[in-house]
Amino acid sequence: MKETVVDLIRHGEPQGGRRYRGNGNDDPLSPLGREQMWQAIGHHHHWHQIVSSPLARCRAFAVELASRHGLPLAVEPDLREVGMGSWEGRTPRQVIAEDPEAFEAFYRDPVRCRPQGGESLESLSERVGRAYDDLVASHPGRHLLIIAHAGVMRALIGRFLLAAPERWYRIRLDYAGVVRIRHERFGESIECVNARQIR
Repeated sequence: MKETVVDLIRHGEPQGGRRYRGNGNDDPLSPLGREQMWQAIGHHHHWHQIVSSPLARCRAFAVELASRHGLPLAVEPDLREVGMGSWEGRTPRQVIAEDPEAFEAFYRDPVRCRPQGGESLESLSERVGRAYDDLVASHPGRHLLIIAHAGVMRALIGRFLLAAPERWYRIRLDYAGVVRIRHERFGESIECVNARQIR
């Protein structure tokens, strides 16, 4: 089996500051968020393929990066963020003020206490896992960069570690945080989580 390396990077800070942004909220990156992305990327551009979530906070930077280095870019709809239902676009402070019990229940049990109308973590895991497996299978021996979201990255880390979805929210992923996955003969290994710069 040819070794395949995948760098996953979370988008930078979006405009509007901290709020719940699932796949129903499409804020672009703030100037700070764009700077965070370029700092994380540095001078590295040794990828064979860039893949992006369709949401603006990922896609716009992916287009710019691909154009700058002449790299192929694919947009994968199934790498969009987990849907947050009625919490979309709201700040944690707003949710706490309006429904403190729902807020506390979510963080105690994020599997069974999703926001009203929110996507299940099982659904997230299925669509993200399917898309990721297809990408790895179709790029053997290549180095990929995937620009996506904290929810997407947590689902993949959880999948590789066989961690139950209840534990995914224990994984901290900062804006522009990097995860590297190496696929080798005996399976995948996680080389780093939440790295500040790709090397």
